[in-house]
Amino acid sequence: MHKRSFLWVKASILALALCLTPDLVFANGQVVTLPAPDTSGGRPLMACLKDRKSERHFATDDISLPELSSLLWAAWGVNRADGRHVIPTARNEQKVRLLVVLGDGVWQYLPEKNSIEKVMDGDQRKRFDNASLILLYAAPAGELFSGMHVGSMYQNVALYCASEGLPNCVKYSRHDALGSELKLPKGWKVLITQSVGSKHSR
Repeated sequence: MHKRSFLWVKASILALALCLTPDLVFANGQVVTLPAPDTSGGRPLMACLKDRKSERHFATDDISLPELSSLLWAAWGVNRADGRHVIPTARNEQKVRLLVVLGDGVWQYLPEKNSIEKVMDGDQRKRFDNASLILLYAAPAGELFSGMHVGSMYQNVALYCASEGLPNCVKYSRHDALGSELKLPKGWKVLITQSVGSKHSR
C-alpha cells in the first residue's frame, strides 16, 4: 500500500473510533467481549440483603471473567430490549460511566455489547487499595440525579457480591486518584469507587 494511502486509512480508522466512543480517549482501544452474565443463579434476595456488608481486606487475585461479567451487568447492564438498564436513571438519560481497574489496565464497560474497552494501560490498582478490582463510577458532578444513579449501581454490586461471597467496600477516599488521566467529558468526575476482592480474600 502507498504510504499516503496507508496514513489516510489509519487516520480514518482513528477518527471513526473517536466518533463511536467520544467520551474517553482510549489508550489502545482493545475490546474484550465478556461471557453472558448469569441472570438465573445466585442466592435469594433477602439472604443477600441479610449478608450485605463492607469488608476492607482484599487479595489481588483476579476474579473470573464470568464473575466480572455478572458483576458489571449487575451495576450497569442492559436488561430490556429497548436498551434500558438494571438501574433507573432520571428521564432515561443514562448519564453514567462505569470503569473497572484491573491488573492489566483500566477498562470502560460497554453495556450494549457486554464488553469492556481499555482506556488506560498498566496496573493502576496500587493507586487505590490493591483490591482485585476497583470500580469507578463517573457522572456529571453538578447534576441533581448523579448521586442517585451511582448509588443504585454500587448497591446492586454489593448485593451481587453478597450472593457470590466476594468482599467489597464503597469508598470515597482516593476516588479521584486517576484525575484527568481518564479524559472524562467536561464536568464529569469519578464520584465514588467500589473495591471488590476475590473469594481468596477471605
